[in-house]
Amino acid sequence: MEDNVRKAAIAGSWYPGTPEVLTRDITKYINDTGINPSGKKPAVIICPHAGYIYSGPVAGYAYKAISGYTYKTVVVISPSHKAFFPFVSVWTKGGFETPLGRIDIDAELCSSLMNASKCIRDERSPHITEHALEIQLPFLKHVLGDFSLCPLIMGEQSLPMCRELSKALANAIINPEETLVVASSDLSHFHHAERAHVMDRNVAKLISEYDIEGLSEALDSGRSEACGGGPVMAAMLYAKEKGRTDVKVLKYATSADITGDRSSVVGYLSAVIS
Repeated sequence: MEDNVRKAAIAGSWYPGTPEVLTRDITKYINDTGINPSGKKPAVIICPHAGYIYSGPVAGYAYKAISGYTYKTVVVISPSHKAFFPFVSVWTKGGFETPLGRIDIDAELCSSLMNASKCIRDERSPHITEHALEIQLPFLKHVLGDFSLCPLIMGEQSLPMCRELSKALANAIINPEETLVVASSDLSHFHHAERAHVMDRNVAKLISEYDIEGLSEALDSGRSEACGGGPVMAAMLYAKEKGRTDVKVLKYATSADITGDRSSVVGYLSAVIS
């Protein structure tokens, strides 16, 4: 039913709304990375979620890492930018519309997650205008083609909530080889580039060292920033549960690399866990 289809909210603004231009831009972001796909099939990728002109060149690295692989289902974990709520919101049926075609929901996995944890709830309202989840979908559709989607938005990003979500994911995902988890996050916001680099390099270091507790402490203390820190930690915890801990930070950049304005920047990072 049409009521179950989540419309693209930011197509034509945050990224191109026409299939031809969108495909051209995504292809360029991926090809310009100049890297080869990972030798081992990724279980998790970490991607930024700003407008494509800013974060697309960084996101291209993560999506290049999964190029050539197939997945039955993709779980996208996003932060909530518009509202706080003390649970994880999931859209449980129907599909998500993109300029490159509709992506159907993996209703079975969504149901399994809700059965695995009372903290995961069927609540659509956080999804309607949230950009951090939607921004990943055209990249996924372009690179993977056909797959089913499990869309999750974290209203609370505490470490206990991340642990709860990761355990639910580990219990519900029977075959991680067929499932990709995408953590959607930008890094520091609106600091001078020099300060941003210090804050963001700390995040990159903690991710590279698989130091989830250290990352949580850095974010809680304000020494570092990541608006999707919860999704990143939940994805890392899930991968660890599945024995997948080979992590590599692929690319870091800031908005200054596009605008030239170093006075107030946003940080972007791509990473892969295999």
